[in-house]
Amino acid sequence: MRYLIIGAVAAGTKAASKIRREDGAAEITVLTSDSDISYAGCGLPYYIGDVIKERGELVVRNPEDFKMEQDIDVLTGWEALKISPDKKSVLARDLNTGTEKEFPYDKLILATGASPFIPPIDGVNIGNVFTLRRVVDADRIKQLVNSGVKNAVIVGGGFIGLEVGENLAKRGVNVTIIEMMETILPGFDKEIAMAMQNYLKEKGMNILTGEAVQAFKGDGTVKEVVTSKRTLPCDMAVLSIGVRPNTRLAVEAGIELGPTKAIAVDENMETNIKDIYAVGDCAENVNLITGQKVWYPMGSTANKTGRIAGINLADGKWSFKGVLGTTIVKLFDMTAAKTGLNETGAKKNGYDVLTVLVPSEDRAHYIPGYRMITTKLIVDKNSRRVLGGQIIGEGVVDKPIDILATAITFGARADDLVNLDLAYAPPVSTAMASTIVAGEVAVNKLDGKLRGISPTELHENLGRYYVVDVRSEPEYIISSIPGSVNIPFGQLKRQAVNLPRDKEIVLVCKIGKRAYMAYRILSQMGFENIMILDGGISSYPFETA
Repeated sequence: MRYLIIGAVAAGTKAASKIRREDGAAEITVLTSDSDISYAGCGLPYYIGDVIKERGELVVRNPEDFKMEQDIDVLTGWEALKISPDKKSVLARDLNTGTEKEFPYDKLILATGASPFIPPIDGVNIGNVFTLRRVVDADRIKQLVNSGVKNAVIVGGGFIGLEVGENLAKRGVNVTIIEMMETILPGFDKEIAMAMQNYLKEKGMNILTGEAVQAFKGDGTVKEVVTSKRTLPCDMAVLSIGVRPNTRLAVEAGIELGPTKAIAVDENMETNIKDIYAVGDCAENVNLITGQKVWYPMGSTANKTGRIAGINLADGKWSFKGVLGTTIVKLFDMTAAKTGLNETGAKKNGYDVLTVLVPSEDRAHYIPGYRMITTKLIVDKNSRRVLGGQIIGEGVVDKPIDILATAITFGARADDLVNLDLAYAPPVSTAMASTIVAGEVAVNKLDGKLRGISPTELHENLGRYYVVDVRSEPEYIISSIPGSVNIPFGQLKRQAVNLPRDKEIVLVCKIGKRAYMAYRILSQMGFENIMILDGGISSYPFETA
């Protein structure tokens, strides 16, 4: 059996290796136009930042390794030009010699990946304006940084752009991030994204949101970036505006694209043409919650789909049910992660949404080195099903986001989170884990025991509410929500007579505990129009007094 794979990064090489394990007699050939294969694309920002010192640490394996260890032929510098499904062959060109050759196959895998989106901006092709997708891109950027760059502009506030910005900042470069949307971290809800945004500003990074790049200017190399609001000095720029699936070969061969404009595949990763499969960043997926087609170009998904296709090409019976879009990013000492639907996405899909925002320690508070994390849950009010989660903080974030991803995958309700039997020891966790506490708050809201308001909703409608801060006076003086009044918790019962009953009252404390106790007291005193600020003032990312 002859297997041909186009593409040799994560998905392509994973598929090739799995085919070999399943079929020891197979003839396996991998074609790639790149000179590097099987490299750690997600590690490129850290190579630029000198966290990864040696280039060879990024390139996991080379063609000689594949040939010697697995008898797989990996041909670098070969560009696939045309797929002929009727003849079951691929025409490719040797980029070094110009020679063209037909490669026959019995089964074909497209692992063509994705390419950076380059917008039609004036001067975008000027020198020292980069994209970052391949190892050679990182080589060029690192070489320039080593020469003494002073000012760098990153266009785009997604993961790669922010990671590049962090690593340049650590190397002493003045970094400006320009994001056209209202906040950085697309896909995260506003409270979480703004918390990271504020943190990065504290770290010295210049974050400009709601601003578009209009031109790059310079004589041969970039010297200025012109935006819709200002002109910035710039010695180098990195475009990180997202990627697009590489589908030209597929389209020209009659392979169908899905609604996401990536290659449409079934759960076995097979396209509409028999014996042609697509994996990794060029193929679309299914959202496990909505059942809708989605496109999440992630290294984790690329490896999984490559493996599954490899099994199925060798007559296996594995299927890929879909993804949640689980992602995580660490910038300096702050980590943000998400899984499932965000609040906006859940509402767009017709769910009656309830959210909670719950700060918690990542381990016992009496253990030196504990840090705070904040968990946001998105829950469907009708079914009580957990639809999504987001977590941010300087503490451990990957463990609780993976707990939520697992729970959501298996259709957990908020009530199920409360009953999870999670590991506890003071140095590594809390007796009531952050996931459990967030689940308890969600259940209280679902059962009508508590009404809350999100920081975003409060900020956007601040004049509508009577905000009562129940922290101590010294805490209130340090930072408070504009227009709020301070009634320390211990004085609340005595001063409740002065509270208006014709306005909605929002109770505020540091993280929500005292506000909840105040909520119970006022409820027992007959107050009905009361809420607490979800997450307290520690989770309020907007301007304070």
